[in-house]
Amino acid sequence: MGNISVLEKELSSSPQLSTGMTFAMAVSAGLAVANIYYNQPMLGILEQELPGSLTAMVPTATQLGYAIGLFALVPLGDLVERRRIIITQFAILTVMLVAAALAPSAAILLIASFFLGMASTVAQQIVPFAAQLAEPGRRGAVVGTVMSGVLCGILLSRTLSGFVASHYGWRAMFWLGVPLALIAGGLMACSLPKSAPSAKTSYVRLMGSIIHLWREFSELRTAAVTQALLFGSFTVFWTVLALRLEEPMFGLNAQTAGLFGIIGATGVLAAPFAGRIADSQGPYKIILGGTLLTLISWVLFGFWTSVAGLVVGCILLDFAVQSVLVSNQHIVYALRPEARSRLNTVFMGAMFLGGALGSAAATLVWGLAGWTGVSLLGGIMAIVACAVQWLTAQHRRKER
Repeated sequence: MGNISVLEKELSSSPQLSTGMTFAMAVSAGLAVANIYYNQPMLGILEQELPGSLTAMVPTATQLGYAIGLFALVPLGDLVERRRIIITQFAILTVMLVAAALAPSAAILLIASFFLGMASTVAQQIVPFAAQLAEPGRRGAVVGTVMSGVLCGILLSRTLSGFVASHYGWRAMFWLGVPLALIAGGLMACSLPKSAPSAKTSYVRLMGSIIHLWREFSELRTAAVTQALLFGSFTVFWTVLALRLEEPMFGLNAQTAGLFGIIGATGVLAAPFAGRIADSQGPYKIILGGTLLTLISWVLFGFWTSVAGLVVGCILLDFAVQSVLVSNQHIVYALRPEARSRLNTVFMGAMFLGGALGSAAATLVWGLAGWTGVSLLGGIMAIVACAVQWLTAQHRRKER
């Protein structure tokens, strides 16, 4: 009854989410998350201009900042007025981009990259806010649309930064990020309504409640573990793709690998589609189907050893992972509406942890066993995700 009353209060106090506002949130979330991937394709250029061991740590510092921001900043969405925190984070992100563009040394760039990663978690403030503003019958479709923007930011950022850095230098990419961040912050300032904080407690107690949410909701644990495995499988592919294409049988350069980001972005079509099905029929069939499709994509990677096989597998993989992501969010955001930011912290934190582990494991396996080993690694992660979902489905059936 408590959750029902919270939902009724939420619906009566929240304005209807328009198509224009949804699109603005999708664009802004994509522009925010793109910042943590700009430095990856231009790492070689960075090391030429700023030689030293610290430069190689720039992507790691950015990812570390993002991870800490997920756990330290994202829960504030339940404690602080959401529109204000979103605009503030975009302002900080703009300042950090300027600091990175002006960095005179690798040490300064490393510090700026860390705080840039933290500020980029504003994308994870936008997604639960979109879920809050959406009507319950449209929540899956709305979250799917916003997550399409996030996926585009993840995939296309590498293509953009590789091109800009190759032609105009690495500083130009950070300078380009400045007006993009300002545009995103401006869109949010102009379109978002003000919201009342859902939690009335201290920051320390708010953080402590995250552990209780993990213990309380088995659906949260299942969604988090599944998404961690699938996103890990996703990053396995993208971590070694450029190395795979550089092999003699293909002989393609890193810029070609960047173009796969455009191919993979076709997965954005999955998000609104999966969201609408989750709204009308429930999310569980989409999740199980997406885990199986992820496994099929790795079977294709392992046995269809051509560029065509990589293209088809890439599209299937991105479509599958994005479908499961949106469907899992449909489940997670409905668990406790007044704690959506904290639920998002747990869910997305697990997802990006899985991605980091997948990337590290892919690098190790590539050196030991090449593409065959990588295909087995990605496939095993998908198999485990399938097993988790199958066992969960059996448990739900017994309960019914």
